[in-house]
Amino acid sequence: MKQILKKVRTFAQENELFDPGQKLCAAVSGGADSMALLRILLELQPEFGYQLTACHVNHGLRGASADRDEAFVRGECGRLGVPLRVFHPADVGFAVPPHAGEDWARKLRCACFDALHAEGITTVAAAHTATDQAETLLFRLARGTGLHGAAGIRPKREGFCHPLLCLTRGETERFCTGCGQRWVEDETNDSDAYARNRLRHGALPALRSANAAAEENLARFCEKAARADAYFAQKAEVLLEDAEALLPQRLPAGAVYAMQKEEPVWALGPLQEADPLLLEAALHRLVSPVRDAEEKYVRLLCTLVEQGSGAVQLTEAVRFWAGGGVLWVEEAVEKDPLPEAGVTALPLPFSPEKALELRLPGGWMLETRRIPGGFPEKTQGVHKKDLKNQADYAKITMLYSALVLRHRRPGDTFCPAGRGVRKELRKWMNETGIPPEERDRLPLLAAGSEVVWVCGAGFADGLAPTADSEVVLQMEAQKMEEEQ
Repeated sequence: MKQILKKVRTFAQENELFDPGQKLCAAVSGGADSMALLRILLELQPEFGYQLTACHVNHGLRGASADRDEAFVRGECGRLGVPLRVFHPADVGFAVPPHAGEDWARKLRCACFDALHAEGITTVAAAHTATDQAETLLFRLARGTGLHGAAGIRPKREGFCHPLLCLTRGETERFCTGCGQRWVEDETNDSDAYARNRLRHGALPALRSANAAAEENLARFCEKAARADAYFAQKAEVLLEDAEALLPQRLPAGAVYAMQKEEPVWALGPLQEADPLLLEAALHRLVSPVRDAEEKYVRLLCTLVEQGSGAVQLTEAVRFWAGGGVLWVEEAVEKDPLPEAGVTALPLPFSPEKALELRLPGGWMLETRRIPGGFPEKTQGVHKKDLKNQADYAKITMLYSALVLRHRRPGDTFCPAGRGVRKELRKWMNETGIPPEERDRLPLLAAGSEVVWVCGAGFADGLAPTADSEVVLQMEAQKMEEEQ
């Protein structure tokens, strides 16, 4: 225990995590990591002089288990004499959707932390460990990332700190055991439905078998990547400032309009002459305020700069343009579309268990229903062309917790049935020959950026019902003109 306290003390001092009089709030879920965080912060409080409180977020997603965790945290904070603030979704204006997922839960926690900051809390301390850091690094590398993403979770950022990044999950459990501190287990951590859990259960044990210190080594790599990223970020800022100052005399109309709106415009010359790593760092700084700065978006902008002409659509509202020797950003002015009588506006949360009959934008009529599985096709009265619009209901409900009916968005991907290859939806639409005028109005079903069903193409690969399927989800869509 003393050795673990020493590690956290040294880590906090090196990263300047604590200040005397600081109003510090520990985010406590009730798990081993967060209970270790609370006990360690209590031990270090006299030395660093911060004011310590705790908070707990009951997401309302796990029923009795969530209420059990809340009661446990209340009891432990009362026993330890730590003031506790408990949040429920309604406390910050949230309502639990029918199929809330990790994204919704993350937004809820952020809203709760914002409320704490508004009430005077200086810093929220989170219980992320070196194990979480290793998982984050592997996840980002698999998805595609640069130095900034490879730096992982930073020890400190505005309003937040992570004092346990120097400890592994095994060390937090040993600390709790050593001081007689109980904790609760979140049963969702055992499920492989989430990508991070699959890394936790598969990749990390395999790496530990190669080197027992794998987690610490991966976390150390993140520290080095963070230092390198900070260095390139400073150089990138200078590069962008120089590119803003060296504009040609004549500018394209779009760049002129951007400058009239006091938006930055950059000369392409300095960007094209820059070291490729420095250019990537500079373009990462341009992408990150707009969307999650994945490697593919940075590379798209790099290609745009190298070509010197063209455009890259980052979101529905933000597009980067190059031409006439300059680079500029164009932001669309969002307008509320005029509603059509009887037409359901998209996006719309989708609950597989509910039968629907909707008129959608673009002249589509959509009907969804559940039907018994295991019957011959002739008994069901299903045409062969409709089979692609059937999915195993159990697979859908198990794999996807937050489905949305909507139109396409930048970054969407789709894996057509029978192909086994995931593609960007944009490329798939090009290859399939869908008319450009129809692509933005074609209804689809998605979970995040993963498209599960496309009107006219059916469900994605791996979702088709089998002879063992007890219940089948069927989605039927057709043009209103065809009905008439």
